[in-house]
Amino acid sequence: MSSAPAVHLVVGDDARFRADATKALIAELLGADDPSLALEEFSLAPRSDAGDADSAPAADGPPIVAAALGSASTPPFGTERRVIVIREAGAMGVSDAEAVARYLADPCPTTALVLVGGGGRLPVALTKAVKAAGGLEVKSTPAKTGDALTSALDGADVKLTGAAAHRLADWLGDDAGRIPALLDVLRAAYGEGARIDVDDLEPYLGEAGGVAPYHLTGAIDKGDAAGALEILHRLRGTNYHPLQVMAVLHNHYRRILRLDDPTIGGEQDAVAALGGKVKPYPAGLALRQARLLGSDGLRTAYAHLAKADVDLRGATGLSEDAVLEVLIARLAGLSRRSGAGSGAAARGRPRPQGPNRRRS
Repeated sequence: MSSAPAVHLVVGDDARFRADATKALIAELLGADDPSLALEEFSLAPRSDAGDADSAPAADGPPIVAAALGSASTPPFGTERRVIVIREAGAMGVSDAEAVARYLADPCPTTALVLVGGGGRLPVALTKAVKAAGGLEVKSTPAKTGDALTSALDGADVKLTGAAAHRLADWLGDDAGRIPALLDVLRAAYGEGARIDVDDLEPYLGEAGGVAPYHLTGAIDKGDAAGALEILHRLRGTNYHPLQVMAVLHNHYRRILRLDDPTIGGEQDAVAALGGKVKPYPAGLALRQARLLGSDGLRTAYAHLAKADVDLRGATGLSEDAVLEVLIARLAGLSRRSGAGSGAAARGRPRPQGPNRRRS
C-alpha cells in the first residue's frame, strides 16, 4: 500500500468546486478498491446561528462525527484501505473538532480520512489538528476565473470558441463559482457537443460578476473612462461601498505621489521607494504614471479626490454613485490628457522633464 496522508482537507468557497475536488480525491484514494466495501460517507447539517452545538446523532447510533471516527478506526475488510468522508466539516462543534484531533494523534494506518469544508467556518482546532498530522489541504477553487473555465471545459459536454471563452471569463470577473452551472445551462439549451460562440453565449450571461479593485485604477491610468466606469458599476454591484472605492483611489494616488521624484530611475528604485512591499511590475506601472502626471497632474488628481470626499459627505445633491462617476471620469481624463496609452511613456521610457514637470 502506497504511503498517503492520514487526512485530507478539501477547502474552497464554492460548493460545486468542492464536490468536484472531493469526487476526484476519493477516486484517487480508492484506486482499485471496491467503493461498496472501502468507502463510507457522512454529512453534517450546516451550522445554525447557534453555531457551537455538536453534531446530531446519526439515524441509528452515536453522533455523526463519532460514528465516522468509529468507522475510521476500523481496519478494512476485503480492500487495501478504508476511505472515510465527513462532509460539511465546518458544522463541527468544539467537542467534534477535539474528537477528530484525538483520532489524528494516532490515526488508523489503513484509513484515509477526508474532511470536506462547507456548513460553516472550519474550527481552528480542526485545521490545526490536520496540519499537525501532516494532512494534505486540497484547494478546490482555481485562483483565476480563466483557470476555472479551462478546467471546467476539459470535462464539459459543450465547447466554447476562443472569443466566447474570453467573453465569459471577462464577464464573470472573480465569480468563478458560476461557471459550472452556466455550462450546464448551455448544454441544456444547445445540446451535448455544441460549439458555443459569443452570440450564443450572450443571452445566458446574466449579471456581470465581481472584479478586483486594481482593474479600476488600471483603467483610470490608461485614460479609459468608459472601461473604468464599467468596472465601477461592477464593484458597486457587489456591494462595494463608496468609501471603499475612495480608499482604493487614495491608496493608488498616494503610491504614485511617493514616486514623483526624478532621482527614481527604474522599477527597482520604485520598489525601494515604496518600502520594498510592492513587486517590480506594479511598482513600474506606478512610476510610469508618476512620470506621466508629474507634480501638477498629481495636484489636480488630489483636488478631484478632495472634492469627491466632501461631496460624498453631503456637499452636493448628487447621489453617491454620481459623485464616483464624475470623479472617475475626471481622473481618467487627466490620465488621457497626460499621454496615457501613447508615445514613449506608454512604452515605459521616461518623458522629458519640461516646465510642467518641475517638482514643487
